[in-house]
Amino acid sequence: MNRQHASQWAPMDRRQWLRWGGASLAGALGVGSLSALLQNPVKAQADGYKALVCVFLYGGNDGQNTVVPTDTTRYNQYATVRGALALPRNSLVPMAGTDVGLHPSMAALAPVCSARKIAAVANVGPLFGPLTKTEFRSLPGTSPLIPDNLFSHSDQQIEWEASSARSLERTGWGGRATDTLGTTNPVISVGGNGHFGLSALGTPLVLPGPGDTFGVEGLEGPWAPTVARKTALEALYQPGNLGSSNVLLDAYAQQQRTAFEVSSRLGAIVGVEPNPAAPTLIDTAFAPLTNAQGAIGTDLGRQLYQIAKLVAGRATVQGDRQIFFAQQGGYDTHNEQIAADSLSGVHARLLQGLADAMACFYNAMAAIGMGNNVTLFTQSDFGRTFVPNSSSGTDHAWGNHHLVMGGAVQGGAVYGSYPELVAGGPNDVGVSSWELHGRWIPTTSVDQYAATLLRWFGASDPQLNTILPNLTNFSTRNLGFLG
Repeated sequence: MNRQHASQWAPMDRRQWLRWGGASLAGALGVGSLSALLQNPVKAQADGYKALVCVFLYGGNDGQNTVVPTDTTRYNQYATVRGALALPRNSLVPMAGTDVGLHPSMAALAPVCSARKIAAVANVGPLFGPLTKTEFRSLPGTSPLIPDNLFSHSDQQIEWEASSARSLERTGWGGRATDTLGTTNPVISVGGNGHFGLSALGTPLVLPGPGDTFGVEGLEGPWAPTVARKTALEALYQPGNLGSSNVLLDAYAQQQRTAFEVSSRLGAIVGVEPNPAAPTLIDTAFAPLTNAQGAIGTDLGRQLYQIAKLVAGRATVQGDRQIFFAQQGGYDTHNEQIAADSLSGVHARLLQGLADAMACFYNAMAAIGMGNNVTLFTQSDFGRTFVPNSSSGTDHAWGNHHLVMGGAVQGGAVYGSYPELVAGGPNDVGVSSWELHGRWIPTTSVDQYAATLLRWFGASDPQLNTILPNLTNFSTRNLGFLG
């Protein structure tokens, strides 16, 4: 098997390094309205533009209560083991053409499920290569086939975001994709500086929420010290002042200049908030989450609203390929995952927030004519144990079920292999009675999941091998959920 890990990177020229380094600094430096652009999005570019939107569910989502089997045999297995955590079969949101349904708190996605524009990908997780239960039990922990530090939040987050079996991998698969494909921008993150967008020579461009100031655009107003500071900074990094014989000084100056340019270019888009009095197409799509004052009520809703604006303003953002990163936290549900019943509690609230924001985003993309050009997908630390714990919750596991949504998604099927719902069965890592918790060994790797997304995005086979070095260890490179 190929034992190369994802620390390999594609060469990058100095100009691209300077451009991306400056873009990432812009987020650290620090806007205002662009309603006309967002009211009339540029549709002429729709055919050539594509975007991927990663939504990372931090804490480890319980995929077993997110994507639930609806056929009699498997549902009965599920309900027997899950006990009080089991969702009523008649409450599940049907995923048309499949024998699974979504948690009832995800009802906002029912129209997307009916349209077959959302798909479940089953039992995905970090792998170096295909791995059987026999191999897992017999191989030493130092074997490259065994991912580092299983069931650990920090390590598994890195392995998912890096598409690697090694927790010391310093780049993310989103960042490597932007390097390899030579995109105009790095990963644009509205969810913080995650590992996903790190590349060999740069970091993601981190943007604030709607209405916030960004970079040098925040230095506005008539106050004399503010005016003086902005004037001095702009003068210091004018093109005529660049070109120092000191390479590091010149590189830093170039980065700062680019940072100012990026903040000037994107600042107006970043600053736009919903306007209930004169709503744009995107505002209307996000109306279910927006109050009368124009504030979006959930953090993930604000993040996806920001991404929707950047897609609509793609002529200003620049580039015909863009990767975005958003996130939602709180999924470490060891205790009180449910409340009075399985339909309420922490997990139900989290999934409702996820589904509501996803549905608004889906409708926004359709409204601006970009539904077929934008694909949203989920990632998470790991799955959770099939067998509940004694605290009305679940514990850390491995393989997990994920969702992919967009106009290009081939719904009506479950992709990958759904695990056998038997504690101690062929998919469970456990053998002895004390370890039969239903921690599924993944049957689909993060590499295969990412490769399917990136192939649709435009990556060739050689480029996929560069971005995802372990992909060559798997016979199936395209899971088929994108057309």
